[in-house]
Amino acid sequence: MLVSAKEMLEKAVAGHYAVGQFNINNLEWTKAVLLTAEECKSPVILGVSEGAGKYMTGFKTVQAMVKEMIDGLGITIPVATHLDHGSYEGCLKCIDAGFTSIMFDGSKYPIEENVAKTKELIAICKEKGMSIEAEVGAIGGEEDGVIGQGECADPQECKMIADLGVDMLAAGIGNIHGKYPENWAGLSFETLDAIQQLTGKMPLVLHGGTGIPDDMVKKAIDLGVAKINVNTDCQLSFADATRKYIEAGKDLEGKGYDPRKLLKPGTDAIMQTVKEKMELFGSVGKA
Repeated sequence: MLVSAKEMLEKAVAGHYAVGQFNINNLEWTKAVLLTAEECKSPVILGVSEGAGKYMTGFKTVQAMVKEMIDGLGITIPVATHLDHGSYEGCLKCIDAGFTSIMFDGSKYPIEENVAKTKELIAICKEKGMSIEAEVGAIGGEEDGVIGQGECADPQECKMIADLGVDMLAAGIGNIHGKYPENWAGLSFETLDAIQQLTGKMPLVLHGGTGIPDDMVKKAIDLGVAKINVNTDCQLSFADATRKYIEAGKDLEGKGYDPRKLLKPGTDAIMQTVKEKMELFGSVGKA
């Protein structure tokens, strides 16, 4: 069932686990995540970047696909459709499309402008019954053309944004989009702890969930992280399984070139990755 992310994340904070946001890129991706979440009886957030939304011909197409897929597959667990790293204009488009949740990434603006724009969007989301995520401190790496250096957020600025009434807060703590370099310094738990102390029970969000060691993930959850974003891991597992299928010549056997057969190994790999993440995050059986 389609819901905002607010209640599922509040339950995650209380239960000391995290809900996974798994970014979707097409029909196979969406189907794989939904079926796995249903199997695991886990709440799930479907993340859609502006680039992915454009690729899938618009946010209205995405929302309609997810809605019909939930009905067609008999999905019973809570599902949120969530804009990932949205611009102000992108947020408005997702609100219009019927998304149940948005993220406004105002981290590139001075804190005063970030506060002002976030406040405007909060008012709209509250009226629509949607959840909203805000960001302070840029996430490292590149995603959809948004480049960050991975600087740690200022805990006082995090409190300023949290006090506005957002439902979840993404704060830079040294995390990075994409693959982590070998010389990565790790997460700044000192920063995360300081943010948690100032924001109380505010659900915190960890972006760049691919490549963070399991022990760091569990410690972050202990310090208030209730939502963890996963994208690259699914892309890598999909690509690896698809490559092996083609290199083994399976696409040349019978009708192995049929896209439903060609994409199945990659889709199955996504499902396995999502299941492993849900087990790590502790969300299995929490629907």
